[in-house]
Amino acid sequence: MPALEIKFRRFTSLNTTIRLRDGRLIVRLSDLLEHAPENVHEAIAHILLAKLYRKPIGAAYADRYRRYTQSEAVSKQAERIRQTRGRKRISTAQGRVWDLEEVFESLNRQFFSGLMGRPTLTWSAHVAKRMLGHYDSAHNTIVVSRVFDRPGTPRFAIEYLLYHEMLHLKHPVRVRAGRRCVHSREFQAEERLFPEHELAREYLKRL
Repeated sequence: MPALEIKFRRFTSLNTTIRLRDGRLIVRLSDLLEHAPENVHEAIAHILLAKLYRKPIGAAYADRYRRYTQSEAVSKQAERIRQTRGRKRISTAQGRVWDLEEVFESLNRQFFSGLMGRPTLTWSAHVAKRMLGHYDSAHNTIVVSRVFDRPGTPRFAIEYLLYHEMLHLKHPVRVRAGRRCVHSREFQAEERLFPEHELAREYLKRL
C-alpha cells in the first residue's frame, strides 16, 4: 500500500481527486466532505481507488455517495459555496449577430407573460459545441455558446436553446429519493410547447 497524503481543500464544488506520484497516493477532497459520515468517506475511498486502478466501482458505494451528495442539505450547502467562492466569467449579451437580451424579452412576452425576471445573460468565452448552453443557478446566469452567434444560425434554434434554459428558472432542480430531477415532467411538457420544438432539436443534433 503506498503512503497516503490526504487533504481537504476549499474547492468551489464537491471535487475529489487522486493521483499516484513518487510512490505516494495524493488525495484532495472538498472541505464540504470533511464532516461526512464515515461510511460516505469509505465510499469515496472506494470510488477514487477504483478510478485510479481502473477497476469497476461497486454499485453500493456509488449509490451511497450519490445519495449523500445529492441530498437536499448537502446540495444547498454546495450551492452556497459556489455563490461565495466561485467566479462566473461574464462577457456580454450583445453578440456580433444576436442580442441575447432581445431574444430573452421576446420569449418572456410570448411564453411567460413578461413576468420572468431576467437573469444575467452572456455568450460563452469560447465556441463550445458540447455544452451549447446552461443555466447556473448559483450565479443566476444563462450562458449560450458562441457557436450560435453567426449569420447562418436560424432564429428558432437560439430561441429554443434560450427557452430551454429559461425553463430551468421556472422549474428548479428537485431532489427526490436521493436523485436529482433536472427535467421534470412539467419541464418537459412546457418544453414541447415551443412551436419549432422538433425542428430545433434536429438542428442542435446536427450541430
